[in-house]
Amino acid sequence: MERKKETIVLFPFMAQGHINPFLALSLQLEQKGYSIIFVNTPLNIKKLKSSLPSKSSIHLLEIPFNSSDHGLPPDSENTDDLPYNLVLRLLDVSSCLELPFRKVVADFIEKNRGEKPLCVIGDFFFGWSADVAHEFGIFHAIFSGAGGFGLACYYSMWLNLPHRNSDKGEFVLPDFLEAGKFHVSQLSPSLLIADGSDPFSIFQQKCLPTWEKSDGFLFNTVEELDQIGLVYFRRKLGIPVWAIGPILLPVDERSAKSVRKNGISPEQCIEFLDSKPEISVLYISFGLQTTISASQMMQLAKALDSSDTNFIWVVRPPVGFDINADFKAEEWLPEGFVERIKDEKKGIIVEKWAPQMEILSHKSTAAFLSHCGWNSVLESLINGVPLIGWPIAGDQFNNAKLLAEWTGVCLEVARGVNFEVRHEDIKDKIELMIGENNDKGKEIRRKACQVKEMIKENIREEDNFKGASIVALEQFLNAALQMKEETDYYYYDDSQ
Repeated sequence: MERKKETIVLFPFMAQGHINPFLALSLQLEQKGYSIIFVNTPLNIKKLKSSLPSKSSIHLLEIPFNSSDHGLPPDSENTDDLPYNLVLRLLDVSSCLELPFRKVVADFIEKNRGEKPLCVIGDFFFGWSADVAHEFGIFHAIFSGAGGFGLACYYSMWLNLPHRNSDKGEFVLPDFLEAGKFHVSQLSPSLLIADGSDPFSIFQQKCLPTWEKSDGFLFNTVEELDQIGLVYFRRKLGIPVWAIGPILLPVDERSAKSVRKNGISPEQCIEFLDSKPEISVLYISFGLQTTISASQMMQLAKALDSSDTNFIWVVRPPVGFDINADFKAEEWLPEGFVERIKDEKKGIIVEKWAPQMEILSHKSTAAFLSHCGWNSVLESLINGVPLIGWPIAGDQFNNAKLLAEWTGVCLEVARGVNFEVRHEDIKDKIELMIGENNDKGKEIRRKACQVKEMIKENIREEDNFKGASIVALEQFLNAALQMKEETDYYYYDDSQ
């Protein structure tokens, strides 16, 4: 008798950096034969409908939420739509989703005549979703799109606030000494001013302890790459921790959607890359939600102008301006810069968006000047491309530290938006990484290629071999199935 198709419920926080990894995980689980319910607020669900592959049967389920009822601007259901000072408000009020989420689960069980979902996969900002799942006897896992080391540092810093006891700007994490020394320049603005009684601290004090309630923790990372952080969580939380990555959105779906919106095609970028020698082009992007200051943009442009390096630069408005607004790159760059690099066929200035995976996978791409967001890190390393790190917010500082100090695939060039960067220093880092006769750059690229092969081995599945990430995902699914069988047995036994 064929086993019935199990259902998995996924519920990410309302931020694109959270929704995208959850969507990628949903698509992977769907391919493995599971029925998927993807829960989010109405406007996010509306956007997701255009992101799903046409052949996907993922059920997108709206959960009621009206931002205006919670002191937020109308139609503000995603951090992309909010200024930084209102992101905490969205985090705070997201706990109001607990009751409607409980109804989502209850309605599913009633509709399916008592049959429960296999598991609930919740966001790490939704620790309360474990209580909801357990109320119905359902297995619960947290999924993090962030890496193990980055999130471990984040967790320890917020619980301990160790920088408050630092008089020289340096500090260690009292429960994570193996992470090494940190500097206050590696802290996000909210953490830098945290004293335990500020609004962000109060939110974290409520949120972080709930992680222990979960039945397991899934990370979009690779065990061998990120072991130090994963070991920390196994020790601190006392629950299974599975490294199941890298889990990334399919290239075709992302590109088609974004080209329609922003007008640059993969073909345009590939044509430029095809015209350049191998390992000669620098790709520059600070992600979808972060940007640098106006003065930093000028210094970066001057560095590129004075260097012989070819480049593709994704430009967005600087700090203090609407990052999603329509604009012309020339507004923020040195006079004549855009026309000059176009005439010289030296670079491409892209406004808002570029086909990142296509660029990173091209043989001409030599390095990625990045904010070190974890999704971008994975996309770079899966293609063997080293990074020049310019972390700006959140766990990005910790990711850059892991890549530079532990993995050896990154050079840091700046930290945050208040860093007084000089174009001479940026140029030196670029040429150190890409210069033909630079031994250090060659060594960093060699290590990046090693990491690429290690990642490929972890996700390889053929003949009788399964990589560690494949095995970890199976272990998670088996743990969920075991709990379901046990709870179903006790329910059946009690009803006799």
